[in-house]
Amino acid sequence: MQDTLEQIHAEIRACTGCRLHFGRRQAVPGDGPPNAKIMFIGEGPGFHEDQQGLPFVGAAGHFLDELLAMIRMKRADVYITNVIKCRPPANRDPQPEEIEACRSYLDRQISVIRPHMIITLGRYSMARPFPNARISQVHGHARKVDGILYFPMYHPAAALHQPSLRPEVEQDMRKIPDLLAQMDSMPDSRLQEDARQLTLF
Repeated sequence: MQDTLEQIHAEIRACTGCRLHFGRRQAVPGDGPPNAKIMFIGEGPGFHEDQQGLPFVGAAGHFLDELLAMIRMKRADVYITNVIKCRPPANRDPQPEEIEACRSYLDRQISVIRPHMIITLGRYSMARPFPNARISQVHGHARKVDGILYFPMYHPAAALHQPSLRPEVEQDMRKIPDLLAQMDSMPDSRLQEDARQLTLF
C-alpha cells in the first residue's frame, strides 16, 4: 500500500498535465500515513506549500494543527492533500482544467488510502459529494457516499480571513469524533453517474 501511494506521489511530482507545472517550485502530492482513517482535502498549495512540497504548512496549516489538537489528534494521524497539486499563480482559485488534470491523482489517493472519513476544506473539494451545494448551507453536515463519510468544512484560511467564521469551524471540527463513531449506522447514498462527471464546481 505504501509503495502504491509513493508511486502516485512520484507521478504528481513529475506531472506536466496542466500549465501550473510551469510556475511551480515543487508539486505538493499529499502527506500522511497510507492507512489513515481521516483524509483532509483542501483546494491547492500556497506559497509555503510550494516551497516545501508539503500541504498545509502555512498559516492555514498551523490553524489546522490547532483544530486537530482540539479533537486529540495530530497531523501524523491523518492524510492531507488538495484538489490540485501545484500552486496557482497568486493563489487564485483552481480552474476547471486544472482540477480535471489532477482528478485521477485524487481518485487514486482515495482508493489506496480508503479513509473512513473525508473532510473537505472549502468549496472546491466539497462539490462532488455535495454537487451544486453552497458551503454556507452544508458545512458541518455529513453524508455517507460509497462507504466513505464526507464532511464539508470551511477552509481554515477562510476563518483566518473572516474571524467570524472561526467559531463555526471549531464547532464543526468537534463533531468529527462522534461522526466517526456513528458512521456504521448511517445510510449510504451512491453518487449518480451524472454527478461523477461534474467538475468540482
